[in-house]
Amino acid sequence: MSQAEQLEVWCAGEEWCALTSTATLLGRKWHPVIIDRLLAEGPLRFNALKRAVDGVSSKVLSESLDDLENHGLVARQVVNEKPVRVEYSLSGRGRSLEPVIDAMGRWGSEHLADPEES
Repeated sequence: MSQAEQLEVWCAGEEWCALTSTATLLGRKWHPVIIDRLLAEGPLRFNALKRAVDGVSSKVLSESLDDLENHGLVARQVVNEKPVRVEYSLSGRGRSLEPVIDAMGRWGSEHLADPEES
């Protein structure tokens, strides 16, 4: 991976840096859900993604998409049709998170309390 493709981090050189940096990026409330939905459904327009990520506001979704795009995980493509539309998809780097997102989902399914039982 070239240096241009690497994420900038504040803890460079520390043994624990890779784990902390990944957790910081994926630890934002909606980021893993957005990545999961784009993995499952492929490219989506903004409103379709908002419906797929039930509960997120338009403002927070827009900010999250901008952040994920800035980190090279999400690609924004303007489709020149009438009317012009924008689609969001995962970049190669974003798709490489699939095993991480799957593992997070499995862990949560195994360890989180069932709301029906609480």
